[in-house]
Amino acid sequence: MCGVFGIYGHDEAANLAYLGLHALQHRGQESAGIVSSDGRLHRVARMGLVSDAFDEAALATLPGRSAIGHVRYSTAGRSELRNAQPLMFEYAHGALSVAHNGNLVNAVRVRRQLEASGSIFQTSSDTEVIVHLIAAAREPTTIERIASALRQVSGAYSLVFLTETRLIAVRDPRGFRPLVLGRLKDAFVVSSETCSFDLIEAEFIREVDPGEMIVVDEDGLRSYKPFEALRDPEPQSFCVFEHVYFARPDSLINGKSVYRARVKMGRRLAEEHPVDADVVIPVPDSGTPAAIGYANAAGIRFDLGLIRSHYVGRTFIEPQDSIRHFGVKLKLAPVRAVVDGKRVVVVDDSLVRGTTSRKIVQMLRNAGAREVHLRISAPPTTNPCFYGIDTPTKKELIASSYSVDEIARYITCDSLAYLSHAGMMESVDAPAAGDGYCSACFTGNYPVPLADPKDENGELITLRRS
Repeated sequence: MCGVFGIYGHDEAANLAYLGLHALQHRGQESAGIVSSDGRLHRVARMGLVSDAFDEAALATLPGRSAIGHVRYSTAGRSELRNAQPLMFEYAHGALSVAHNGNLVNAVRVRRQLEASGSIFQTSSDTEVIVHLIAAAREPTTIERIASALRQVSGAYSLVFLTETRLIAVRDPRGFRPLVLGRLKDAFVVSSETCSFDLIEAEFIREVDPGEMIVVDEDGLRSYKPFEALRDPEPQSFCVFEHVYFARPDSLINGKSVYRARVKMGRRLAEEHPVDADVVIPVPDSGTPAAIGYANAAGIRFDLGLIRSHYVGRTFIEPQDSIRHFGVKLKLAPVRAVVDGKRVVVVDDSLVRGTTSRKIVQMLRNAGAREVHLRISAPPTTNPCFYGIDTPTKKELIASSYSVDEIARYITCDSLAYLSHAGMMESVDAPAAGDGYCSACFTGNYPVPLADPKDENGELITLRRS
């Protein structure tokens, strides 16, 4: 998952982009970048956290009244500086920069076509496919060239572009990833989440609609629907995992409080899978709202039985499994005074690979827990996501190969239970069938066909693996 931010018409554009990226840091911690414009584009992009990538001297090299920014964790392309965004390039029609949240499902196929026609790629990111399509487009204006390029790609994208004079934001026709529009005095702001607006004291206006292009320049803000004339309307397929895990609890997603949705998931989980216990503890931080909901519904004491070190990244979105394994004990520590001799319910928001949960159970037992019951406030993750989450193959997903009882034995917990799909959907005020949401990681029902080729094992070839 990545985070994007853009602002047009403010004297402190780069500084505000820096603050906006701070608020989006949870969406990616591998690299951070900002491009600004004062009539020319200026770029700083570095590996690491936002605070590592930028200091006062770096921000001083980003003049102008408009800027876009990006925080990244890799879903397509390796974790290295050349893949850091925003990407910036010059072509026959001027300079252009782009920041992308999402993942294209036909990027390998389109890239191979472009390379056969003579295109030379500088990164292994799927976003560069869009760059080359824009450069090759014959349309007369930047807006039309961007629209032409996006009509040739499929999948998930919330994009922010910056030219010398214009800010452009686009959301894919299915609306897989969030993108919101706000205002800060006379400036317009776009972002992956509303929490960044709260930090810079911008006013939330509305969501960018699926299939909508927002253009902001000296003439003001204009809205286009560049895909409407070319295809039948596509139903929205917003990623429900944003509610479950990725979005920050203080954000609003689709007009709904992420925090309230997670509390509801916990309450419903307690109704579906009760257990006799002495204390309910969360896996912090993303599991905390669901644990509060579970404890309230079950009438069991809530406490903090695991303490998180905030100086370590989120283990799920670290790109290498070796780091992921090492990071669990570095990241979490049990509180013996809370769990010693107790029957403990541990609430987490998801169980993807199982490695983190296994280590947590072992740590709690070593701290004296008498019983450990694991409750997951989402259904089993049985299928990879190709729309922007780092689960490229089924073999990484423990629930795709093992039953609940088998997973419980592997994790060594006394019991394991998941929230039902219907319970999750009702928690986000959606129909039980999930209309309007993508839940392919739980159901295997992919709303956009996967167009890229497969390898000899039937696994989809992605830019990470090609």
